[in-house]
Amino acid sequence: MRLKGKKALVTGAGGGIGSAVARCFASEGAELILSDRHAADCAAVAETIRNGGADPMVAAADVTIEDEIRELYEKIEEVHVTLDVVVNIAGGDLEPVRDINDLGYDGMSGNIDLNLKSCMLSCREACRIMRPENYGRIINMSSLVYRGSQGQFSYSAAKGGIFSFTRSLAMAMGPYNITVNALAPALVDVPVFKRVLGEERWKALAEDAARRYPMQRIASPDDVARAALFLASDDASFITGQILEISGGARL
Repeated sequence: MRLKGKKALVTGAGGGIGSAVARCFASEGAELILSDRHAADCAAVAETIRNGGADPMVAAADVTIEDEIRELYEKIEEVHVTLDVVVNIAGGDLEPVRDINDLGYDGMSGNIDLNLKSCMLSCREACRIMRPENYGRIINMSSLVYRGSQGQFSYSAAKGGIFSFTRSLAMAMGPYNITVNALAPALVDVPVFKRVLGEERWKALAEDAARRYPMQRIASPDDVARAALFLASDDASFITGQILEISGGARL
């Protein structure tokens, strides 16, 4: 078991990717802390993991609110004292497919708060706990759109910011044996797309992407979870400041 005894926080644990990471980490022996702003979704994921024999801690938090991030980490310290792994998954695109003329301040600010600022603040709190222990694994969630995406202006900017921040933090935390990396998936088969787009539009989008990707399919949440597991494990102990594209060869 690659994470046996490791204390691991997963934010956005109620979503498709977050829940897959949680299940994957549990199967590898991690002592999990699951967080999501949707408490019921997070609790449901925790229950499926408990049925497998593990007993994750659940702590609801809205990562767009600094005080709630701080309180989340304080709760973790009260229960676990230390923290070995953090996977910052919470995020999402609040203004998808916009013409540049429709780019709004509120939507732009919302995307940066949800995707970039939340990650930076979570990392700040994680490093506060990890640095005295001289050990840590931090995995941030970027996206393949960090390279740029027509119509996803603020979201791609936020995800590009995560890459830059991840590299900067890796430089600062290397002397403390803390690695900091990012994941950059292409299109992933998660329920939120079907809810937002509807079955017909989602099917058309997924089929079009699959035709364009060299692997001829889109990613599953488990594809992302296994990449997170690698970066969280000691197999990746000399890898830091990197962005791992989980893309099936998209944009080669």
